[in-house]
Amino acid sequence: MSRLDSFIRRMTAQRTLLDAACAEAASLDGPILEIGLGNGRTFDHLREHLPGRRIIAFDRVLAAHLSCVPAEDDLVLGEIRVTAPRFAGIGAALAHVDIGTGNDALDRQTLEWLPDLTASLVQRGGIVVSGLPLDHPALAALPLPDSVPAERYYMYRRRS
Repeated sequence: MSRLDSFIRRMTAQRTLLDAACAEAASLDGPILEIGLGNGRTFDHLREHLPGRRIIAFDRVLAAHLSCVPAEDDLVLGEIRVTAPRFAGIGAALAHVDIGTGNDALDRQTLEWLPDLTASLVQRGGIVVSGLPLDHPALAALPLPDSVPAERYYMYRRRS
């Protein structure tokens, strides 16, 4: 598969799961978290599908398109491993986690802390959509639509 086809497959899976997660999160109180703002595409998608909701975005550095930069109070810059734990217990309705690098060694290091962090941020019954698998006892994997290839993107519900 070409890198372009792989990218399109990932973006399609991401959009499909974000749309499903937004529908679930719409009935839950609590902020929305964008862990890995990047260029802001998914932040913009979340903002469009969950109008009026507070969306807090985390990233190492600001690299988003100017139209996709969160308000200053909702943008947390710095190493996510260091900055995000301050938000533990915030009770997010939805967390979108997209900080994978495609480098297996780096992603393994990230997965040493990311599942615990994510579980600490999301309320019971809240939804997590992630580009990396999050193995944590508080996160129950949700079935994926047939259109999302296995291990391409992941969706979880925070257990009660």
